[in-house]
Amino acid sequence: MAQNRFHSGNGPSQRQLRVGELIRRTLSDVLARGDVHDPDLNRHSITVGEVRTSPDLKVATAYVLPLGGQGAKDALAALRRNAPELRHLVSKAMTLKYAPQLRFVLDETFDRMDDTRRLFADERVRRDIEGQDDDARDDESDED
Repeated sequence: MAQNRFHSGNGPSQRQLRVGELIRRTLSDVLARGDVHDPDLNRHSITVGEVRTSPDLKVATAYVLPLGGQGAKDALAALRRNAPELRHLVSKAMTLKYAPQLRFVLDETFDRMDDTRRLFADERVRRDIEGQDDDARDDESDED
């Protein structure tokens, strides 16, 4: 099997990252302007947090969340229903060889951040973290 001579790793290539960010910006602009002719979609203010592309750049997965998180299922259904029109509008603004197929997924980054904050606020976790800081200070004072 052929090796990619420019990229060796498990993560996305620089091209995937650049194209994903370009799609994210373009999709955000299209949604903000309300270019899609669907009243269900236009009543939601949708945040596009990230777009990940496949290695061949033919599939783009957009991580989206309505502002405030209210009506997420309805907004996701409206995006999926209007994916062909959104694909057309995004590809019109970009100069790619292929117009990527758009897939939409709810962005759970904010939920994970809240869970992490809640975990760090737990008394037992805080005590363990503070205990590690004390151990590090003891090690530094022993070296002096």
